[in-house]
Amino acid sequence: MRFLWPLLIISTIAGTATAQDYVGPMTEWGVPDFQGVWKHATIMPFERPRELGEKRAYTEAEALKLEVAVQQTFDAANEPLNPNRSAPDVAESLPPLGNYDLFWREDAKFIPTIDSEFRTSAITDPANGRMPERVAGFNERMSERRARQPGRSDGPEGRGLGERCLLNGNFSSPVMRPSIYNSHLQFSQSPGYVSITTEMSHDTRIIKIADQHNPAAKTQRKWMGDSIGRWEGDTLVVETRYFNNWQSMRGAPAENLTLIESFRRDSHNKMIYGFTVDDPSVFTAQFSGEYPLSRINERIYEYACHEGNYGMVGILAGARRLESLGIEP
Repeated sequence: MRFLWPLLIISTIAGTATAQDYVGPMTEWGVPDFQGVWKHATIMPFERPRELGEKRAYTEAEALKLEVAVQQTFDAANEPLNPNRSAPDVAESLPPLGNYDLFWREDAKFIPTIDSEFRTSAITDPANGRMPERVAGFNERMSERRARQPGRSDGPEGRGLGERCLLNGNFSSPVMRPSIYNSHLQFSQSPGYVSITTEMSHDTRIIKIADQHNPAAKTQRKWMGDSIGRWEGDTLVVETRYFNNWQSMRGAPAENLTLIESFRRDSHNKMIYGFTVDDPSVFTAQFSGEYPLSRINERIYEYACHEGNYGMVGILAGARRLESLGIEP
């Protein structure tokens, strides 16, 4: 077993620390200083597994067992392949890594703590740790919406935003969620502004410290919406509305969604990122949760996303060829 115990020791020690006496750094203009690069990675799922019910946190022993299992799975997948092995009988027997081997991935291997709890899910409200039900008629509205949109092979507009390298579905959609790699966020601040640059898909959110949204935001519908922030003690509270009509939240349109986020330093190397999602046109109730961010002494790099753009000609040409043969692409 490789690299396991140092990670577990760090995770366990972090779980026993408290942030009650922590006083974070301040900027020269007198607000909490979040500047730097923060890593957003955890094996804690967004929604709680159904079988856990309202179990909000693992015991330390349960968390340790999960971390051991994750590390063992990673180590097994990372073992050198036998060069004399025969071909697999069926494709389904290959590792479920899609287009990427482990060299490209940067999966988390531990459960960090929030308020000394080993959380079973990012969502904490409702108590079952899962998103609320969709409102009546939602599926019908979605079917009508899809019927009005371009088909996946009609043109570039039919492809997904991530495939076209416009936005990342985890970091640039409402609620920033971890990814399998490039999970770094760079916070920058100036008087009146906070910006968050995501390494994944190179997007930057600009948060203006203000009481009112830009009057034009409802019409402009910018990517990632219009964000305004305010300081409540040492916590930055951000309200985002007026998301672009092409953006979604877990498969649901985000155009009517209001997102409330909070950022607070829990210690020198930990920030707690909170979120509340409110969209009466999609969900029957609000839901809230938290993620931990870890400060790292690294830089972010250009995310040279290109596959969908360079491959667009081939994707669409292939669809036209299928159509010429009378085959639905």
